[in-house]
Amino acid sequence: MEIDAITGVIVDAAVKVHRDLGSCLFESVYEIALASLLERRGLRVVRQQPIGFVYEGVEFEHAFRADLVVEGCVLVELKVVDRLTRVHRTQLLTYLRLGDFPVGLVLNFGAGTMKEGIKRLVNDLPPSASSPLRVNRQLIRDLP
Repeated sequence: MEIDAITGVIVDAAVKVHRDLGSCLFESVYEIALASLLERRGLRVVRQQPIGFVYEGVEFEHAFRADLVVEGCVLVELKVVDRLTRVHRTQLLTYLRLGDFPVGLVLNFGAGTMKEGIKRLVNDLPPSASSPLRVNRQLIRDLP
């Protein structure tokens, strides 16, 4: 399945979860509900995927955790906030670059509608562009 099709399924599922559950629950509830729905729709989903990197020979195996990784190529970060800010965008871009993911979504279940709470970002920088953070991709791919 192409990345655009995968992100389409994710967004559709997020809209359904938001419509069904509303906007007042904990992030972990939305994570479980969305992951379950995506799996029922035939997608492979990993919850709380560790993202590590190596800096000057020091390994940070579990420095960060992606809420969801779908089909091994789309990173999904979930939020329950009034509105998304630049910090959320920066967090997603950092995860995309460190994990070498091509595309990511921030889904804000705290928004009035899911349409207001979606931010899609593309990792369009080559791996060398993240200068001091040299990603050890083998380390990342070997993590459970």
